[in-house]
Amino acid sequence: MQTFHTLLQVIGGIGLFLLGMIVMTDGLRALAGNAIRNALLKFTKTPISGAITGAISTAILQSSSATTVTAVGFVTAGLITFSQALGIILGANVGTTITGWLVVLLGFKLKLGTIVLPLILIGAILRLFSKGRLANFGFSLAGFGLIFVGITFMQQGMSELPNVITPESLPTNTLLGSLKLVLIGIIATLITQSSSAGVVATLTALFAGAINFHQAAALIIGMDVGTTVTALLASLAGSTASRRTGLSHVIYNLFTATGALLLITPYINLWQTISPGILETNAEIALVAFHSLFNILGVTIVLSISKQFSHLIEKLVPEKVPSYTRGLDNSLRKEPAAALTVIQSTIEKEFNALLSHVNALLSDNKYGTQINLSELQLALDETHFFVDKIHLNPSTGPEWNKLLAVIHALDHLQRLHERCEEEQDRAVNARQKKPLIRYCELIIQTNKTLIKAIKDKHWDGISNKAIETAESINQIIESQRNDIVNQVAAGSIDVPSATEALEAIRWLHRVSTHIYRVISHIEEAQLSQDKLKKVSEKHKHEV
Repeated sequence: MQTFHTLLQVIGGIGLFLLGMIVMTDGLRALAGNAIRNALLKFTKTPISGAITGAISTAILQSSSATTVTAVGFVTAGLITFSQALGIILGANVGTTITGWLVVLLGFKLKLGTIVLPLILIGAILRLFSKGRLANFGFSLAGFGLIFVGITFMQQGMSELPNVITPESLPTNTLLGSLKLVLIGIIATLITQSSSAGVVATLTALFAGAINFHQAAALIIGMDVGTTVTALLASLAGSTASRRTGLSHVIYNLFTATGALLLITPYINLWQTISPGILETNAEIALVAFHSLFNILGVTIVLSISKQFSHLIEKLVPEKVPSYTRGLDNSLRKEPAAALTVIQSTIEKEFNALLSHVNALLSDNKYGTQINLSELQLALDETHFFVDKIHLNPSTGPEWNKLLAVIHALDHLQRLHERCEEEQDRAVNARQKKPLIRYCELIIQTNKTLIKAIKDKHWDGISNKAIETAESINQIIESQRNDIVNQVAAGSIDVPSATEALEAIRWLHRVSTHIYRVISHIEEAQLSQDKLKKVSEKHKHEV
């Protein structure tokens, strides 16, 4: 009965710890998520700077998955290269070790389990009765308190664990025994879906004397490897960038795990050499130090060969046939800001393809290229489906405005596609009618300007050219209609020819209108992104 009670306390403590991590991470993500995303983009110039930024971001958010998903979003949007994102991903591994330090220094040394109870009440009150940043702060505060309450329950349960589990009942400190413990660590992470929970449980068991240092170190190594299994499985059906991320996690962690296993004995001997007996009295600190050490060493080694490493990953996971929607990874839906960035990038690619197709229809043989409209229709449908899964509310401000802008842009993009797909003969008629040739050329030149502006990310006044073209064509519709009717009445042309000419004018007008509306909404989306960045920077300075 006592054993059952002990296990319930340990399991309950792990549950409270996980709940605290989820609550605190959600609060911190809402509180500082945008600032973190902007920092990742701003400071990720090289793999090294990316690793530093990724480690700090993960330490702040207490979530390596949030950091990694954002990095993948930036890669798929073309904002950073996979080589740069690799630094962020590696840095996130180092950032996760901060959890162990917090637990040991605050949970074990200061024993905050009882002291933090009022923080949970304060956090809950702030969450219930306030809004905005204060409510998010309350959520983070409540989560912080729950973490240490969970640790206290685990400690109470683990204090009885040596009566049930002893170091002698676990695999011995041999290579085979260590590999068995690594496997146990992997399984524990797969069950809890959190390496942090496993690390804390291991630290607590070590603190209680239920396991020895060598066994704890092997378990920690297994838990690090365990995080890659979930990431790999989640990335298999994702984009190329997502699959590369998952594979890079696996290779990196297998590499560091191998090195860490070889380091356990020398590490223990080093502590014993410095001061005999100190390892037993400070085993928890020594364990989190070991966890940080082998991750930092692994990151340092991989960063020194980052180009070769990224080339290896790119070779193992080659890019698929070019696709408009390869960046629309389902994992990005957890991060609306990153998802919106990728959606905008996807719409820009689809829009550029249609602009080039329109030019080809209007006989621009130099820059125009006819595309597979059926393939693009599937891409538009997939983009629509992805956008339908992004749900926000007006209180999110710039993010809400950006979502509205991309929805509007996608709607007009769909209509522009219909004009190209169903009415290609109208384009042929337009370029063959002498009065309309000038306006065909105007659309061609406008499209060239837009394609270049989108490619160069030059957003200032980008829609003005498209609006001017649409207005110019709109102004000639009535006069052209009158001219054609007069020609029919005078017998200069027959009714079928007149109908073709009128349809050609209407086609030019519809196409130019959809083009300017798509680019206007893309410009709005970018303006919302810029506002979001300014708000994040302002909040960062305030903090």
